[in-house]
Amino acid sequence: MIHLISTEDSAAIEAALRPREPEAAGDTAGADEKPRLLLVDDEPRMLDSLAALLDDEPYELSTASSGAQALAHLDQRQFDLILLDLRLPDCSGHDIMAFVRANAPATKVIVISGETDIEGAVSAMKRGAYDYLRKPYSRADLLKTIRHALVEKHLEAENQRISWQLECSEKLYRYLVDSSPDIIYTLDPDGRFTYVNSRIEKLLGYTATELVGEHYSAIVHDEDLERARYVFNERRVGERASRNIELRLKNQHQDDERTFENTFMTISFNSMGMYSQDRMAQNRQYFGTYGVARDITERKRAEQLISYQAYHDILTDLPNRILFKDRLGLAIAQSQRNCCDVAVMFIDLDRFKLINDTLGHVKGDELLQQAAMRLKDCLRKSDTLARVGGDEFTVVLPELHSRQDAEIISAKFLEALRHPFFLDGIELYISASIGIAVYPHDGESIDELLRHADIAMYHIKGGGKNGYSFFDPSMLAATYQKVVLEKDLRHALENNQFELYYQPHVDSRSGEIIGAEALMRWNHPERGLVSAGEFLPFAEENGLMIPISDWMLSALCRDLLKWKAAGLDRMPVSFNISPQYLDHRDCFDKISATLAHYGISPSLVEAEITENLCIRSPQHAIEQLHKLSSLGVNIAIDDFGTGYSSLSYLHRFPVHKIKIDQAFVRAIESEQGHYPVILAIISIARGLNLQLVAEGVETETQIVYLENNGCTTIQGYFYSPPIPCQQFIRMAQEKRARRA
Repeated sequence: MIHLISTEDSAAIEAALRPREPEAAGDTAGADEKPRLLLVDDEPRMLDSLAALLDDEPYELSTASSGAQALAHLDQRQFDLILLDLRLPDCSGHDIMAFVRANAPATKVIVISGETDIEGAVSAMKRGAYDYLRKPYSRADLLKTIRHALVEKHLEAENQRISWQLECSEKLYRYLVDSSPDIIYTLDPDGRFTYVNSRIEKLLGYTATELVGEHYSAIVHDEDLERARYVFNERRVGERASRNIELRLKNQHQDDERTFENTFMTISFNSMGMYSQDRMAQNRQYFGTYGVARDITERKRAEQLISYQAYHDILTDLPNRILFKDRLGLAIAQSQRNCCDVAVMFIDLDRFKLINDTLGHVKGDELLQQAAMRLKDCLRKSDTLARVGGDEFTVVLPELHSRQDAEIISAKFLEALRHPFFLDGIELYISASIGIAVYPHDGESIDELLRHADIAMYHIKGGGKNGYSFFDPSMLAATYQKVVLEKDLRHALENNQFELYYQPHVDSRSGEIIGAEALMRWNHPERGLVSAGEFLPFAEENGLMIPISDWMLSALCRDLLKWKAAGLDRMPVSFNISPQYLDHRDCFDKISATLAHYGISPSLVEAEITENLCIRSPQHAIEQLHKLSSLGVNIAIDDFGTGYSSLSYLHRFPVHKIKIDQAFVRAIESEQGHYPVILAIISIARGLNLQLVAEGVETETQIVYLENNGCTTIQGYFYSPPIPCQQFIRMAQEKRARRA
């Protein structure tokens, strides 16, 4: 017979009957002690910051800056909670978690990481982490997560204590079971509830009285009934009887299902006592099922969110590269069965980088979201649009009947993007370059199709943008030429195939050479002399501008030493400086060190920058140019007038010279003509007290017009094309001799 006791009598009975209670497993801090926290991070600044955030909290803190220190702490004492960075200098954070799981399973671990890869979070959760925080995190989120972890640890310890009390005294059963944070229940052989604790009312809204006598199917989600029926009707006993299964249970008061992890066992007794059995009996009778159900709804939701984010782009909510490749693989498999084609599109938004740099990344993200919605609205339900990074999207069109279907979709994309976008009242326009590859004609593997679609997209990009193109094998030759050009450029640096040519600056009144511009030439072993305009843009795209600019600076200084030896030591020379080089962290140190190494006065060197560099980010340009000017180097703005000059910033630049672009000079056809752009540039130079050089001068008419209107420094083929250093020295010496 089973006797029940009331909650009021439980404390007295518990004290009288139970033996001295052992310390609950993993209960590291006593009731009156502060929770012990171990902070592990290899960055001292982050470790100090984390400790400072928790300094005012009622916790006992220990810190470790390496895996070895963390393991030493864990070996010496137990902790309630570990705040762990996965990247440590001497071992992986996963190794620390494995040690904790093996030696201190009750210790909670919160992973704090700066990694954006969602797989790191999934891996940490699978290894038993309580939660995963990404840097940077707010203090409120940190404290909330710590509190929840400690509360859960406390509940787990309490649950262990309750389980131990259950073993000590059957008379305390109902009191202890009702105090459990989990649902504890028993079922008869027919699957009807014979007991359920009061926890179910708080979690699901049912009272114990309502459920006793009801079949378990009354609260199990309809889709999980078959699985529940199979497991609850098991008749196995002993070690094979215990099972873990996840079931969704209905919530009485909400349109919501909660997920529970059920730990239950099938038990058999030969007496009427539910909690005792006669081990000497020969015939065991199946009596029912005892189980514990733990609410894991939030954990399941977190796992689902993490899984979703692993395969989707967070910004646009589109599939990411991983999911896209999976969908493309399925489309190819279906294509093989149904004997149809599959189209793969690679889409790159035109002018997005300019808008992103001008308005900022926040507005750029809004533009990407709007563009993604428009592109998605053009597709069928069976099609997949994915964002693979930046402003690049990919599309898979399964079951393609003809190439015309892909053309129709491409035309829809271009039409959808043709209409203006509005960001906080700003009207913006973008277009797209679309490359298309068709399976199996343009490739049989996923990577091959993507690569060929990418090549077709760049073909459109280089041909004027805002269009689409199917892949053609001839495009591979152009791509191959780019690869060869990159290889040849690297060899040119190694084999010293570059040379500086100089085009003189001439005073039109006296005919004297008063300076020069240094221009790069490439002595290609097969193509001959190659001008800078043919290879420098490619060098900028492929990260070669830094070493090429380093070479140019050194070569310029060596040539200036030759000028000095020839008596041309007071003649300045200008050179074009790449924006990439100017933004490089070592740029100014390199320029200063190179000039000092060769003993060249900075006043003889003039750095030419393009106007677009100044207007793209005026404040940044002002800071960079002031650093350059502080070295003593003069600064000139090249191609002036071709951009959209901001005169409000121009007077703040430390510039001493502007150069009229040759496009305006070529327009001069009459000495008495009216060329307002040139007159405006000359007026600006006078008003700001800047020197002025006209580029691309080829006729005497142009010289007369420029001189009559106040521009007397000329650069162009009328006087000389760019020539090698020694030839320039001879020309300058001859002109000086004739003048003398």
